[in-house]
Amino acid sequence: MLWCDATRHPSYNRPVRAPFQASHERLQREDELYDICIVMDWNMRIRKRGCGSAIFFHIARPGYTPTEGCVAISARDMRRLLPHLGARTKLQVL
Repeated sequence: MLWCDATRHPSYNRPVRAPFQASHERLQREDELYDICIVMDWNMRIRKRGCGSAIFFHIARPGYTPTEGCVAISARDMRRLLPHLGARTKLQVL
């Protein structure tokens, strides 16, 4: 799986399948950051080009180094949170 971040492509800010020629982010990563990955509702309903794509809630890097706009927590905390999430759960970032 991939995520299109090419602002001029019709699939901008949407999941896409390989092979995909336009700019994209790979969701299967060796660093395991996206092993648990929740798509945030950022710029999703009415997509505005260049206003952010691939904004996820995912596993943090060691040392909590900055993300590129995402929200990240430890794998341990993510595993603790997952059983409490359901189809109607709303996560709010303040």
